[in-house]
Order: sequence, then structure tokens, then C-alpha cells
Amino acid sequence: MATAPTTAPTTAACKLRYDPEYWAVVKHRIPANPPPPSRSVLEIRARSDPILAALFRALPYPPDVQETKFEVESLDGTRFDFVRFATAEQAASAEPLPAVVMTHGGGLVSGSVEIFAPQIARYVAQAGVQYWAVDYRLAPEHPGPAGVEDCFAALQWLSRRAAEFNVDPARIAVFGDSAGGNIAAGAALMARDAGLDPPLAKQILVYPMLDDRTTTRYPADWPALPFLTWKAEENAMAWDAYVGAGRRGKPEADVSAYAAPARAASLAGLPPTYIDVGGLDLFRDECVEYAARLARENVEVEFHLYPGVPHGFESAWGITVVKAALENRGRALRSF
Repeated sequence: MATAPTTAPTTAACKLRYDPEYWAVVKHRIPANPPPPSRSVLEIRARSDPILAALFRALPYPPDVQETKFEVESLDGTRFDFVRFATAEQAASAEPLPAVVMTHGGGLVSGSVEIFAPQIARYVAQAGVQYWAVDYRLAPEHPGPAGVEDCFAALQWLSRRAAEFNVDPARIAVFGDSAGGNIAAGAALMARDAGLDPPLAKQILVYPMLDDRTTTRYPADWPALPFLTWKAEENAMAWDAYVGAGRRGKPEADVSAYAAPARAASLAGLPPTYIDVGGLDLFRDECVEYAARLARENVEVEFHLYPGVPHGFESAWGITVVKAALENRGRALRSF
């Protein structure tokens, strides 16, 4: 679970610091006696799920957003829930509307649509776009790219049944944050390679978890380490569960690009892409590099780097940088 340090970190080697507004909000949430680091991904799940559920329950749930659950078959025959979040007006529309297929965060090992439902409903209300949330399978019970296959199966299902739900099949996007960004990016690669028709209209990746090799790239004295909320140790455990401890972080290892999208040989042919990440996020450099690769391969890309904030910075509701990020994401959601 992402946790902030007990005091505002400082480093002599550089001038990194938390955004003052961010620190003013989160410092009051830090427990007097923080728990020891998680020792396994199941412990990460057991700790983070209740905390996230309580955090999202505190959000006002938009009264006009309705949830409808469907059951979809994945590529291997496994069945999973696919939940539509839409206003009554969107559900009753006679005009085909855009739709966002969403995958939640949780380090690839935790989280659920039920936990993230209040946040998803707020996205629907703020962006004016219906969401379809994939309750994808998690590691370690289901290593990668099982969750990506679930998301791609959901995309196929919605594309084929678009007329039934008044969805424009040419205006379907994927959206994911953190681990959900991994799943969304992997599904976009899978959709490209499988020739999904119509192709995806957009991918919106919020501080996505793209590269297992990040677990071996930073030295112990990396100046950003004191600021991280999603820690390097947690990241390594999550990737071990998802791609295998013997393969995680090894450039020569046979790791599917659908499980670790940064390993893809080519990003050409992907849909227009939006990416944002905080300057104090463990995923910062892999996001910068992914955006740069997309641009070099002539994919339309919009990229935002927000200084002074770590992973999951929206938990500091209402501060200036969060308002800016939500405005930019909302604009991206209305752009296809």
C-alpha cells in the first residue's frame, strides 16, 4: 500500500521536495506507529484493500450514476465481471456514445471494481463519459498476462455488442491507473496485434506500471527513494508475482510485452495516448521513456509530468496539482 514518510524528506544530493500543498494534506494521515513493510503480495493486498475502500467510500457517490454488471468470458474461458457505470441519460441515449474500458490500480495483486466504484462513478460524472470497468484477475493466483487477456476480451465483447448499448464502436478507449495502466497498455498492444476492428480510439494511462526492469534500475542512494509512496520493495514483489521471480528485471528474460508493455519491440500503430505521472513516482522514468518511444514511432501522445508529487497523489483531494491533473484527464476523456 502506498504510504508517505513520517516527515517531509529532504536530500542533500538534490533539491527534490514534496509539493507544499500535497505535504500539508497527507502529513495528517500518517500513523504514529507505521506498520512494518509488507512481506508478501498477499500482505500488500490485505493491507491496501481496506485502506483504499475506506478512502473511496469517503467520496460522495454521484446519485445519477448507475452500475450494471455483466459476465464476460476471457480468452481462456474464465469468466469475470464487466461493470457498466453510466448515467440514466447515457444508458437511454438513442445516439451512439463513446465508452471507456477501465482497469483499476492495485499493483497487479490487489484492488477490485467494487473498491474503486466511487472513484469510477466520479470519473463518469466529471467527464460525461460512460465507463466499463473490468474486474480482471490478479497475481499471484493468476500471473500475467491473464489480466490483460481479461481486458482484451472485454474490449472484444463491448465492440461486438456496441449497438445493444448505444456505444459507438469507433469511440472506445482504454483507461487505467498504476497497475491498471499496465493492463490497459497491454490490452492496447493486444488489440493492435489482433487487429481489433474498429481499432481503439485512445489509451489513457495514469502513472502506469509498465516495466518490470524498473525493479533493478535504481541504486540504493537514488535521491527520490525517500519520497516514494509505492516502494521499490513492493514493486519488486508485485512483479515477481506477475512475471516470475526468475524473470523479473532481467532484460534477456522471456517476459511477454503484454505483461510488461515497455518490453514491446514496437509501439507503432497504437492509438493516440495520454500519460501523466508525478515527479516523485517510482514509475516516472519508465513513463517518460514510454511517451518518448510513442512519439518517436509517430503515435500521437500527450504527456504530463507533475513535479513534487508521488504515486497516487490524487489522494490529496482539492490541491492545485490534483485539480490540474483531473482537468487534463477529463479533457483527454472527452477528446475521442
